[in-house]
Amino acid sequence: MDRLICIHGHFYQPPRENPWIEEVERQDSAYPYHDWNERITAECYAPNAAARIMGEKEKILDIVNSYSRISFNFGPTLLSWMEKKAPEVYQSILAADKLSQANFSGHGSALAQVYNHMIMPLANRRDKETQVVWGIRDFEYRFGRKPEGMWLSETAVDLETLEVLAENDIAFTILAAHQAKQVRKTGETNWEDVAGSRVDPRRPYMCHLPSGKKIILFFYDNPAAHDVAFGPLLKNGEDFSKRLTGLFSEHSDQPAQLVNIATDGETYGHHHRYGDMALAYCLDYIESRHQAKITIYGEYLDKYAVTHEAEIFENTSWSCFHGIERWRSNCGCNSGLAPGSSQAWREPLRKALDGLRNDLILVFEKNLQPYINQPWQARNDYIDVILNRSEIKIESFLEKHCRRQLSHSDKVTILRLLEMQRNALLMFTSCGWFFDDISGIETIQVMQYAARAMQLAQEVAGVDLQKYFSDTLEKALSNNAAYKNGKVIWEEFIQPAIADLHKASAHFAVSTLMDDFQAKNTIYSYTGGWEIYDHEEQGGQQLITGRMRVQSDVTMEMNNVVFAILHLGEHTLLAGIQDEISDEKFSDMRNELMTSFQKGELTKMVRLMDERFAPYTYTLWDLFKDEQRRILNMIMQSVIDETETYFRHIYEHHYPVIQLMNKKQIALPKILSTTVEFILNTDLIKLLECDPVDIDQLYKLVDEIERWNFKRDKETLEFVVSQTITRLMRRFSEDANNLVGLGTLETTLVILRPLKLSMDVWQAQNLYHGIDREYYSVMLQKAEAKDAAALKWIALFDRVGNELRVHRNGNMF
Repeated sequence: MDRLICIHGHFYQPPRENPWIEEVERQDSAYPYHDWNERITAECYAPNAAARIMGEKEKILDIVNSYSRISFNFGPTLLSWMEKKAPEVYQSILAADKLSQANFSGHGSALAQVYNHMIMPLANRRDKETQVVWGIRDFEYRFGRKPEGMWLSETAVDLETLEVLAENDIAFTILAAHQAKQVRKTGETNWEDVAGSRVDPRRPYMCHLPSGKKIILFFYDNPAAHDVAFGPLLKNGEDFSKRLTGLFSEHSDQPAQLVNIATDGETYGHHHRYGDMALAYCLDYIESRHQAKITIYGEYLDKYAVTHEAEIFENTSWSCFHGIERWRSNCGCNSGLAPGSSQAWREPLRKALDGLRNDLILVFEKNLQPYINQPWQARNDYIDVILNRSEIKIESFLEKHCRRQLSHSDKVTILRLLEMQRNALLMFTSCGWFFDDISGIETIQVMQYAARAMQLAQEVAGVDLQKYFSDTLEKALSNNAAYKNGKVIWEEFIQPAIADLHKASAHFAVSTLMDDFQAKNTIYSYTGGWEIYDHEEQGGQQLITGRMRVQSDVTMEMNNVVFAILHLGEHTLLAGIQDEISDEKFSDMRNELMTSFQKGELTKMVRLMDERFAPYTYTLWDLFKDEQRRILNMIMQSVIDETETYFRHIYEHHYPVIQLMNKKQIALPKILSTTVEFILNTDLIKLLECDPVDIDQLYKLVDEIERWNFKRDKETLEFVVSQTITRLMRRFSEDANNLVGLGTLETTLVILRPLKLSMDVWQAQNLYHGIDREYYSVMLQKAEAKDAAALKWIALFDRVGNELRVHRNGNMF
């Protein structure tokens, strides 16, 4: 009997892009990272691409790409973000699939996923088809091959979904054991009831569909997967391996037993720190001791026959005990983080979005009909444009689907309608219902997609769909008394976020206050070009006037506008945008504003701005969040510098008495303790960010910090220190003979040790391991020949390795 083990990781984050700019904006809850995609990439996706196998005394024995040794899927929208924002990690995932094909008889580790994690049984047939087609096309674009299997969001399944998979040549999917209803051996008549997770998960099952098509189902082992995701198994890689190998039956007559589990991929590093190492050690432990063969689903099907059949319980999933009610009703399933909360809001949210989807179908078909014969086929093919928004790709798409010559306005209409449908799909992303309250960021995100879809419908067809939608949301009661219901949330969070070309134009114009002027620039998904740009400054106040063209890179819509920006200092600014006017009118308007500005008639200027540009006037608070914050930070830098100067004066002027009080263990007044805390934290961060680091100053500063018992800004310090150590190690890796660089690295680590910071030295250790493998044996040979430089190199290098182990926090394997 062959013993086989397959571990599947479902790596996924919901799409987080602001639908008006196609970028993920800053999420403060992910600090010190920019957003949760970035944070989870650092904690999970990157570590699994370079996972450590540890030996005695925490020495790294090997670094492996775990994706090449497990079955995995990545959400397409996550990979889209990663391609732009984390390209090294992205490439390592694609490379892992190539490597896995050599490991697994030509079969790749990667599986496809339905596009944006929609709960498939709750979707209509067309949406199911598009989710599958987009998932497949996205996979082919990235991995360069056809997918064998496809992951269903939350493993939510019904027969129609399986039909769509089979129609698109998907060979298999993965379900939880409790989703199996009954099984039988192929050729037999009687079915065996396996409800309650009693299915044998160590073999695949053929599912015969009503259409006559068929698809293979793998049911993963629920208890083992649960203990990986929520239990203690990832605390020790050896225990993890023993749990998996313990699932084989010695009394089976199967020619091959397949032990398989499936969990969220984020389990390995994000949910469980160092879970990436436990996974790598587990796989290595099993293989090196020949306890079983590591495989993937595609290879198993290639080598072994499917001997049994199964029928499923429809409308079930892996994370809702009540089937799929978690995404449409108050079924009782929740995160557990808000005891006593109600999720009755889920039903009206589902009703509002279902109603909107149906209204958008009518808008789509009616308004696309003059251009395209098969609108839904065009929607399926639109994924090719989403993956590559170049003008060439857009023109190729339009030429393929449109039956007549198109004006620029026609093209904009078609793209708006297709974007309307894309947002109509994104608004059903499952995370919108998964958590505890309608005010959560995931639910606000799906409502933003709904708002964008409605905006596009209004621009194309002149229909206003917001009233019914917001009225329905009024019935979605929030657990947060401050927000009351979904309608309040809609008015407070969604409506103010809605943007158009006028707002984008204002954003372009305001950005020139802080950036060097460029004749053409790109901000997010908009491109702007200036025809006229005049900048006047007087007494710290600024007036900018001009004319520019702004175009959306998504819908190709463009607008020629004139603008004026009045900046009165700090955060007080007013931007006005007006559609194109004649040169004469523009000159008159500019002269009128300039005359008032030069006379210092600020009240009159504000009135003139309102009169000339209404309704398109904007303040700083109307801008996109990241740029808003960037501008605020730049504006406030002088305030920060002034505050630091004031605190530093107190610190230096009163240092003797402050030191004496500390020495005598006399509590400092709060204002003085705050001053000491601020100055020392600030100085340490600044010093570490310098390149090169002043070692003498670092030693003195850490010594000074050690004398004080004050609250350190640990989160920021740990982030900055980690970047500093990585920078020093990367520089040394570029010239491994640089003894000075190696010495600086060791000294920095030694000096920082007393601070007991929980550094992220993952990248530094990876670089260290690479140098160890490439240079250590060479240096050892030189050292044996009494080469003094080599002897010093080895001694320093070993000490650096020890320091990196000292600074790494947590249990090793």
